[in-house]
Formats: sequence, structure tokens, C-alpha cells
Amino acid sequence: MKNSIKIVDRIDQLAHEGKFNTEEMVQIIERIGSYLNLKTISNYAKDNNMSYNGVKHHRQIVDLFNNKYVIDNE
Repeated sequence: MKNSIKIVDRIDQLAHEGKFNTEEMVQIIERIGSYLNLKTISNYAKDNNMSYNGVKHHRQIVDLFNNKYVIDNE
């Protein structure tokens, strides 16, 4: 866990120093999202032939940017 805290702190520091432009910040979010297999509930349900409520009640859901997403990276 220590390494992840160091990474988060370093990204935070660099962002506050203006070392990343908008495109680079979006790329970071996209890359991490792909590692998490992050999808909206409706997209996950569609991609996995499940109902919205089935996904909502039986998958790991997180709230990011005021939207709900499924994390399925196992």
C-alpha cells in the first residue's frame, strides 16, 4: 500500500505544479480505468448480458465524478 500512496501523492504534487496538461490528465484517468475494467452500470450490463439491477446488486460499484461505475478487474 505504501507504493500506491507514494504514486497518488506524486501525481497530486505534479498536477498542482502544473506539470500535466489536460490531455495528459485524461490519459492517466483512461489508463487507470482500463486497468480497473471500469464501465458504467448500463454498459457493463449490456456487455455481460445482465440486467441493470443484477449488476447493481451483485458487482462492485463505485461513485466517481457523480456517476456510478462497475469495477471488474479480477
